[in-house]
Amino acid sequence: MRIDRGPDGLAPWAQRAARSRGRRHAEPEHAYRPPYARDRDRIIHCRAFRRLEYKTQVFVFHEGDHYRNRLTHSIEVAQIGRTVARALGLEPDLVESLALSHDLGHTPFGHLGEEVLSPLLADEGGFDHNRQTLRIVEQLEERYPEFTGLNLTWEVREGIVKHSGPPDASRWPEAVEYLPDVPPPIEAQIIDIVDEIAYNHHDLEDGFESRLLDADELADAVPLFGEPYRAAAREHPSHDPWMWIKIALRRVIDRLVSDLVATTGTRLRELGIRDVDEVRARPEWLAGLSAPVAEANRRLKSYLGDRLYAHPRIAEVKQFLGTVLVELFEVYVARPDEMPPRFRRRIAEAGPRRVACDYLAGMTDRYALLEHERLCGGPGPSGIPFATR
Repeated sequence: MRIDRGPDGLAPWAQRAARSRGRRHAEPEHAYRPPYARDRDRIIHCRAFRRLEYKTQVFVFHEGDHYRNRLTHSIEVAQIGRTVARALGLEPDLVESLALSHDLGHTPFGHLGEEVLSPLLADEGGFDHNRQTLRIVEQLEERYPEFTGLNLTWEVREGIVKHSGPPDASRWPEAVEYLPDVPPPIEAQIIDIVDEIAYNHHDLEDGFESRLLDADELADAVPLFGEPYRAAAREHPSHDPWMWIKIALRRVIDRLVSDLVATTGTRLRELGIRDVDEVRARPEWLAGLSAPVAEANRRLKSYLGDRLYAHPRIAEVKQFLGTVLVELFEVYVARPDEMPPRFRRRIAEAGPRRVACDYLAGMTDRYALLEHERLCGGPGPSGIPFATR
């Protein structure tokens, strides 16, 4: 696919750093690091990013050393994102900043934390991990004497707000600043799709590793996987099925990424998009998969939902960990002195329930279990249900 690029190597529709709306707190520009590259570096060096290494993707840390965690997932999203950015002529530092930051607001124990905490904060807008990510980069990280947060550019903060689509400003008042009804740049529009491509791919691999998924059954149910899997078996009959799985997974991810690039690039060229303002002026988001590939991907997601995420072994662990989160939340609301001083100082402004959520959401899996053992008499990390394979 041919794309006309400027002297900087970017396409007309790219969000160039020179057109950034800047930072909330003015800072002098760096001599050789562009604004979005500085954002990326600030994200990588913040504590919330480092904690992702010990936060669940699908399998809790005790299940094994080779399963994905939130950190490895974020790295994979960034890698795919840069590939798409290169192909479409997008601003690569902005894409990488958004990819690496997109899960900073996740709680311990994966999406379970969001499911558990949101009802507990129902009267305060609930809990949304994108909203929590914004709180982290604007308020909760403390690395600079001049301001709270990381002081990221407006475009990175906008991309965080709109990661999962247009935000509901009625439940999320902070989103109003980021023009919730206006599409973001293509750099932000691709991140949710790239995120999905990454987790569909590696959740399949982890599901096979755990033996909770069966390759032949999946091949029969989901052609997106079945076609390359059977082709790999024909091409490499002397190898065992695990090699066929590896080959098939690479081809699945290549098909999805290639379709995203081709479909999005074609839309942008056919519409004659000449700059980022025209991206924002469109009534619809322009990045996406073609209809047949999107449907094939939906079938894969549905299969993962039914056969992996809802598997009885995972459900058993989730039930136990949900209790851990609820009991810890209740302790911190009732006894705020159990939280560090920097969190207690926020209670007057944000209220005890939101602050308890901030503290709990920032924990790693292991630390949450240790705190539960200390405060609630729970079994600690060694007591997580574990089904033998």
